[in-house]
Amino acid sequence: MGFDLRRLDIYRKVPKDLTQPTVTGAVISICCCAFMTFLFFSEFFHFISPEVVSELFVDNPGNTDEKIPVQINITLPRLACEYVGIDIQDDLGRHDVGFIENTLKTPWNKGKGCIFESRFHINRVPGNFHVSTHSADKQPDSADMAHYITSLTFGEMLDNKNLPGNFNPLARRDRSQADPAESHDYTMKIVPTIYEDSAGTTLVSYQYTYAYSNYVSFSLGGRSPAAIWFRYDLNPITVKYHERRQPIYAFLTSVCAIIGGTFTVAGIIDSFVFTASEIFKKFELGKLS
Repeated sequence: MGFDLRRLDIYRKVPKDLTQPTVTGAVISICCCAFMTFLFFSEFFHFISPEVVSELFVDNPGNTDEKIPVQINITLPRLACEYVGIDIQDDLGRHDVGFIENTLKTPWNKGKGCIFESRFHINRVPGNFHVSTHSADKQPDSADMAHYITSLTFGEMLDNKNLPGNFNPLARRDRSQADPAESHDYTMKIVPTIYEDSAGTTLVSYQYTYAYSNYVSFSLGGRSPAAIWFRYDLNPITVKYHERRQPIYAFLTSVCAIIGGTFTVAGIIDSFVFTASEIFKKFELGKLS
């Protein structure tokens, strides 16, 4: 007598004529299938959507060869474009007065004001850049530095909305109603940030925080011309964000848990409801005892 492979079947089949369908069982079965479908697609969308994770490491503070790109867009509503310029200084001895490369000045408010845009690079050392009238051939009667900052960013633009942090906290900063005699001082702490997507593409940007103060400055000759100062220093800690996808085995494990767990719980509920209904029927017929 040969070995019967069917003995290894742990999923023994019950003849259909020995089973009893019920309305309650049908309702529970429909709810069970709908719930499993919902959980399956939720898990599937989680599987195909990458998760952004972060890590920290110490950057090399002595690496000063790398330049940091800066983009600034600022509106001065009460200072004409002919007087507006940007000066750049840092601890390596750089001192550019009236930087003009990649700089655009657009008259605004019938020429009374100016929209100032500039793109430039700074060294990876503490320094500052400031919007002022220092480079103008002729100084205005009033260097009114009231302003509205449209944007100020460092490095490449990161459009991923899932990234935490703030890469443009000075956006829409409104100081257009400030005192005309005031200077404005933004002290910024810049945090290098690396973003690597699932394809291995790496983008380098910079988050920053800032503190603001305003004041009227004086020198030996009297009141000094106002300016808008952006003083910066780099944090030695670099933040790296990278995308991580759930492995396929974890997805399959979750799907099996969803199907098996839901089916089992639904079976327990159906068995409980069926048993309770049978007891109730016996009670009505007086056969409970």
